[in-house]
Amino acid sequence: MGDVQAGTRRAGSVPNLGVVRGSGSPGPGGAGDGLLLSLKRAAAALRDAGIEYALAGGFAAYAHGAAVSTHDVDFVVRERDVEDALAALAGAGMGHLDSPENWLTKVFDGEHLIDLIHTPSGRPVDGALLGRATEMAVGAVYMPVLPATDLVVMRVLAFSETACDFSGFLHVSRSLREQVDWRYVAEQTAESPYAYAFLTLLSRLGVIEGGVP
Repeated sequence: MGDVQAGTRRAGSVPNLGVVRGSGSPGPGGAGDGLLLSLKRAAAALRDAGIEYALAGGFAAYAHGAAVSTHDVDFVVRERDVEDALAALAGAGMGHLDSPENWLTKVFDGEHLIDLIHTPSGRPVDGALLGRATEMAVGAVYMPVLPATDLVVMRVLAFSETACDFSGFLHVSRSLREQVDWRYVAEQTAESPYAYAFLTLLSRLGVIEGGVP
Protein backbone atom coordinates (compact mmCIF):
# COMPACT_ATOMS: atom_id res chain seq x y z
CA MET A 1 0.00 0.00 0.00
CA GLY A 2 2.34 2.70 -1.16
CA ASP A 3 5.98 3.39 -0.53
CA VAL A 4 7.80 3.27 2.76
CA GLN A 5 7.53 6.40 4.89
CA ALA A 6 10.28 7.70 7.13
CA GLY A 7 9.86 6.62 10.72
CA THR A 8 11.44 5.12 13.82
CA ARG A 9 12.69 1.56 13.80
CA ARG A 10 11.34 -0.81 16.43
CA ALA A 11 11.59 -4.47 17.40
CA GLY A 12 13.56 -6.41 14.87
CA SER A 13 15.82 -5.35 12.06
CA VAL A 14 14.93 -3.29 9.01
CA PRO A 15 18.12 -3.56 6.95
CA ASN A 16 16.96 -1.63 3.90
CA LEU A 17 14.09 0.79 3.45
CA GLY A 18 13.84 0.00 -0.24
CA VAL A 19 10.94 -2.23 -1.23
CA VAL A 20 11.29 -5.27 -3.47
CA ARG A 21 8.87 -4.76 -6.33
CA GLY A 22 7.28 -7.61 -8.16
CA SER A 23 7.70 -8.05 -11.90
CA GLY A 24 4.52 -9.97 -12.59
CA SER A 25 2.28 -12.57 -10.98
CA PRO A 26 3.73 -13.74 -7.68
CA GLY A 27 5.08 -17.19 -8.30
CA PRO A 28 8.14 -19.40 -8.77
CA GLY A 29 11.10 -17.56 -10.23
CA GLY A 30 9.58 -14.07 -9.83
CA ALA A 31 10.26 -11.27 -7.41
CA GLY A 32 6.98 -12.20 -5.73
CA ASP A 33 8.49 -15.43 -4.36
CA GLY A 34 9.99 -13.77 -1.30
CA LEU A 35 6.84 -11.75 -0.68
CA LEU A 36 4.74 -14.89 -0.84
CA LEU A 37 6.95 -16.56 1.76
CA SER A 38 6.69 -13.49 4.00
CA LEU A 39 2.91 -13.52 3.52
CA LYS A 40 2.68 -17.14 4.66
CA ARG A 41 4.98 -16.53 7.64
CA ALA A 42 2.95 -13.53 8.76
CA ALA A 43 -0.39 -15.30 8.28
CA ALA A 44 0.84 -18.24 10.37
CA ALA A 45 2.00 -15.91 13.15
CA LEU A 46 -1.33 -14.06 13.24
CA ARG A 47 -3.29 -17.31 13.17
CA ASP A 48 -1.22 -18.89 15.95
CA ALA A 49 -1.73 -15.78 18.09
CA GLY A 50 -5.50 -16.02 17.66
CA ILE A 51 -5.76 -12.66 15.90
CA GLU A 52 -8.66 -12.27 13.48
CA TYR A 53 -7.38 -10.98 10.15
CA ALA A 54 -7.93 -11.23 6.42
CA LEU A 55 -5.67 -10.94 3.40
CA ALA A 56 -6.31 -7.85 1.28
CA GLY A 57 -4.62 -5.96 -1.55
CA GLY A 58 -2.79 -7.43 -4.51
CA PHE A 59 -2.26 -10.89 -3.09
CA ALA A 60 -5.96 -11.20 -2.26
CA ALA A 61 -6.77 -10.26 -5.85
CA TYR A 62 -4.21 -12.87 -6.94
CA ALA A 63 -6.01 -15.47 -4.81
CA HIS A 64 -9.22 -14.59 -6.66
CA GLY A 65 -7.57 -15.11 -10.03
CA ALA A 66 -6.07 -11.76 -10.99
CA ALA A 67 -2.55 -11.57 -12.38
CA VAL A 68 -1.04 -9.06 -10.00
CA SER A 69 2.23 -7.19 -9.78
CA THR A 70 2.55 -6.20 -6.14
CA HIS A 71 5.27 -4.76 -3.93
CA ASP A 72 3.85 -5.52 -0.49
CA VAL A 73 1.52 -7.71 1.54
CA ASP A 74 -1.70 -6.27 2.96
CA PHE A 75 -3.66 -7.65 5.89
CA VAL A 76 -6.73 -6.04 7.49
CA VAL A 77 -7.10 -6.23 11.27
CA ARG A 78 -9.12 -4.39 13.88
CA GLU A 79 -7.33 -1.37 15.33
CA ARG A 80 -7.61 -2.85 18.82
CA ASP A 81 -5.66 -5.90 17.63
CA VAL A 82 -2.73 -4.03 16.07
CA GLU A 83 -0.44 -4.19 19.12
CA ASP A 84 -1.07 -7.91 19.57
CA ALA A 85 -0.45 -8.42 15.85
CA LEU A 86 2.85 -6.55 16.09
CA ALA A 87 3.89 -8.70 19.03
CA ALA A 88 3.03 -11.87 17.13
CA LEU A 89 4.98 -10.76 14.07
CA ALA A 90 7.93 -9.64 16.20
CA GLY A 91 7.94 -13.14 17.65
CA ALA A 92 8.35 -14.41 14.10
CA GLY A 93 11.41 -12.19 13.67
CA MET A 94 9.77 -9.30 11.85
CA GLY A 95 10.50 -5.62 12.43
CA HIS A 96 8.11 -2.71 13.00
CA LEU A 97 8.59 0.76 11.55
CA ASP A 98 6.71 3.71 13.06
CA SER A 99 4.83 5.57 10.35
CA PRO A 100 3.09 8.96 10.24
CA GLU A 101 0.12 7.32 8.52
CA ASN A 102 -2.67 6.77 11.03
CA TRP A 103 -4.62 4.12 9.15
CA LEU A 104 -2.03 1.35 8.95
CA THR A 105 1.11 0.01 10.56
CA LYS A 106 4.18 -1.13 8.62
CA VAL A 107 6.06 -4.34 9.33
CA PHE A 108 9.12 -5.74 7.59
CA ASP A 109 10.23 -9.31 7.05
CA GLY A 110 13.75 -8.59 5.85
CA GLU A 111 13.20 -6.27 2.88
CA HIS A 112 9.59 -7.30 2.38
CA LEU A 113 6.89 -4.86 3.44
CA ILE A 114 3.74 -6.01 5.23
CA ASP A 115 0.94 -3.50 5.91
CA LEU A 116 -1.47 -4.04 8.78
CA ILE A 117 -4.44 -1.94 7.71
CA HIS A 118 -7.00 -1.04 10.37
CA THR A 119 -8.82 2.00 8.95
CA PRO A 120 -8.83 1.99 5.14
CA SER A 121 -10.17 5.25 3.68
CA GLY A 122 -11.39 6.29 7.12
CA ARG A 123 -13.55 3.17 7.58
CA PRO A 124 -12.54 1.06 10.58
CA VAL A 125 -12.08 -2.66 10.01
CA ASP A 126 -14.84 -4.42 11.93
CA GLY A 127 -16.31 -7.85 12.50
CA ALA A 128 -18.66 -7.50 9.55
CA LEU A 129 -15.79 -7.01 7.10
CA LEU A 130 -13.68 -9.78 8.61
CA GLY A 131 -16.72 -12.04 8.71
CA ARG A 132 -17.11 -11.78 4.93
CA ALA A 133 -13.63 -13.22 4.37
CA THR A 134 -13.47 -16.78 3.09
CA GLU A 135 -10.77 -19.42 3.45
CA MET A 136 -8.80 -19.64 0.23
CA ALA A 137 -5.51 -21.21 -0.81
CA VAL A 138 -2.68 -18.69 -1.17
CA GLY A 139 0.58 -20.34 -2.11
CA ALA A 140 -0.85 -23.70 -0.98
CA VAL A 141 -1.69 -22.29 2.47
CA TYR A 142 -5.32 -21.66 3.43
CA MET A 143 -6.12 -18.33 5.05
CA PRO A 144 -9.02 -15.84 5.23
CA VAL A 145 -9.17 -13.65 2.13
CA LEU A 146 -11.44 -10.65 1.59
CA PRO A 147 -14.05 -11.13 -1.15
CA ALA A 148 -13.53 -9.45 -4.50
CA THR A 149 -16.30 -6.91 -3.86
CA ASP A 150 -14.65 -5.61 -0.69
CA LEU A 151 -11.27 -5.49 -2.40
CA VAL A 152 -12.72 -3.25 -5.11
CA VAL A 153 -14.48 -1.00 -2.58
CA MET A 154 -11.26 -0.53 -0.62
CA ARG A 155 -9.17 0.20 -3.68
CA VAL A 156 -11.64 2.52 -5.38
CA LEU A 157 -12.14 4.57 -2.21
CA ALA A 158 -8.39 5.14 -2.11
CA PHE A 159 -8.50 7.20 -5.32
CA SER A 160 -8.10 10.90 -4.62
CA GLU A 161 -7.03 14.15 -6.26
CA THR A 162 -3.37 13.27 -5.73
CA ALA A 163 -3.71 9.51 -6.32
CA CYS A 164 -5.88 9.05 -9.35
CA ASP A 165 -3.97 6.68 -11.65
CA PHE A 166 -6.56 4.13 -12.76
CA SER A 167 -4.23 2.09 -14.96
CA GLY A 168 -2.90 -0.23 -12.28
CA PHE A 169 -6.35 -1.38 -11.16
CA LEU A 170 -8.01 -1.73 -14.55
CA HIS A 171 -6.66 -5.21 -15.24
CA VAL A 172 -7.58 -6.33 -11.72
CA SER A 173 -11.14 -5.10 -12.22
CA ARG A 174 -11.37 -6.98 -15.51
CA SER A 175 -10.15 -10.19 -13.90
CA LEU A 176 -12.52 -9.95 -10.93
CA ARG A 177 -15.57 -8.48 -12.66
CA GLU A 178 -17.74 -11.62 -12.47
CA GLN A 179 -17.05 -11.93 -8.73
CA VAL A 180 -17.91 -8.32 -7.89
CA ASP A 181 -21.29 -6.94 -6.82
CA TRP A 182 -20.97 -3.69 -8.75
CA ARG A 183 -24.19 -2.23 -7.36
CA TYR A 184 -22.82 -2.66 -3.84
CA VAL A 185 -19.52 -1.07 -4.89
CA ALA A 186 -21.39 1.93 -6.31
CA GLU A 187 -23.45 2.30 -3.13
CA GLN A 188 -20.43 2.08 -0.84
CA THR A 189 -18.38 4.58 -2.85
CA ALA A 190 -21.13 7.02 -3.81
CA GLU A 191 -19.54 9.94 -1.94
CA SER A 192 -16.34 9.77 -4.00
CA PRO A 193 -16.26 11.51 -7.40
CA TYR A 194 -13.04 9.62 -8.19
CA ALA A 195 -14.76 6.30 -7.56
CA TYR A 196 -17.63 7.38 -9.82
CA ALA A 197 -15.17 8.32 -12.55
CA PHE A 198 -13.47 4.94 -12.29
CA LEU A 199 -16.76 3.03 -12.37
CA THR A 200 -17.89 5.10 -15.35
CA LEU A 201 -14.67 4.17 -17.14
CA LEU A 202 -15.27 0.49 -16.36
CA SER A 203 -18.79 0.82 -17.74
CA ARG A 204 -17.58 2.46 -20.96
CA LEU A 205 -14.97 -0.29 -21.36
CA GLY A 206 -17.59 -3.00 -20.93
CA VAL A 207 -16.20 -4.30 -17.65
CA ILE A 208 -19.48 -3.35 -15.99
CA GLU A 209 -22.50 -4.16 -18.12
CA GLY A 210 -24.72 -1.16 -18.67
CA GLY A 211 -24.25 2.12 -16.86
CA VAL A 212 -22.87 2.69 -13.40
CA PRO A 213 -25.34 0.98 -11.03
